[in-house]
Amino acid sequence: MPDLQKYTRYLERIWETQWLTNGGEFHEQFEERLRLYLGVEHLNLLVNGTIALLVALQALRINGGEVITTPFTFPATPHVLYWNNIRPVFCDIEKDTMTIDPVQIEKHITPDTKAILAVHVYGNPCDVEAIDSIAQKHGLYVIYDAAHAFGVKVHGRSLLEYGDISALSFHATKLFSSIEGGALVSHSHKQKERIRFLRNFGIANEEHVIGPGINGKMNEFQACFGLLHLDVVDKEIEKRHQLTDLYRKKLANLDGIRCLKDILHVKHNYAYLPILIDQDAYGIGRDRVYAILKECNIMTRKYFHPLCSNYPCYAALPSSIHSNLPVAHRISNEVLCLPLYGELAPSTVEDVCKIIQEIPNTL
Repeated sequence: MPDLQKYTRYLERIWETQWLTNGGEFHEQFEERLRLYLGVEHLNLLVNGTIALLVALQALRINGGEVITTPFTFPATPHVLYWNNIRPVFCDIEKDTMTIDPVQIEKHITPDTKAILAVHVYGNPCDVEAIDSIAQKHGLYVIYDAAHAFGVKVHGRSLLEYGDISALSFHATKLFSSIEGGALVSHSHKQKERIRFLRNFGIANEEHVIGPGINGKMNEFQACFGLLHLDVVDKEIEKRHQLTDLYRKKLANLDGIRCLKDILHVKHNYAYLPILIDQDAYGIGRDRVYAILKECNIMTRKYFHPLCSNYPCYAALPSSIHSNLPVAHRISNEVLCLPLYGELAPSTVEDVCKIIQEIPNTL
């Protein structure tokens, strides 16, 4: 949470101006400061990450047909396709990054394929160059769900510059938050203007509505929170980096437990701390570990389980069959995200790791 006194001063300004939403001064400040922080040219704020994805599809005029995506993601990713009358086509993932596997993408391309909707899982970049090559070869759009990827860079370049549009989420659970919120990063002034209209009902001015839009505007209260969060996010990333290193050190030599490694030439944001639990090597499965840790008042998350392809609304799709997604199924049954936030005490991390080390000895 940002400093309460500073937030209160912003609230006093809101009460003074009586401007609550619809492009107020804090919204404009936040949009510009965020653009500069992320190092991108064209950025639009939106009310949340899901609306951002919905608007991204509309901005690219993708409606109907098929879009190739990953089953190892939050429900919003395939849901926005359904809401745009698009059929999700699930593609398997890579075992090391847990992002969509470019090697598997081409076999899912049909005459009905319109785009690839990929997810930078846990802030791990997708293989953006391979995906870009596939998209250019087949004339497809590329949208990145970058909800986890705030501040991530590849070879010194913002990860948000890849693809046709990238969508961010600033939900309260994210590394960077504006309570609720989101943003779209696009690559032209024309696209930025189209998104600006789409997020405000398609309204151009008091008398002209240029097309069917949606209410996707961010209000002043969220913008103030986000502005203040920008002041502290770098320190938060550094604290999480240190805690991540501690987790990795303490769990490094434990049979059956695998931590993700940093990727060369990537500036990570350390938003999550996932581990993979190999039941055969560790001696106990992920679900039981989750339950034991919960009994110890350690709240973890099976993130992402179940796969989106297992949801009743998508399970009947041909691409949802188990044999099409073997890596995703294995990862989904092994992954467990451990507590990670800047104010987490290193001694608590050591306690969590000690319990994980001792669990096999109690069997």
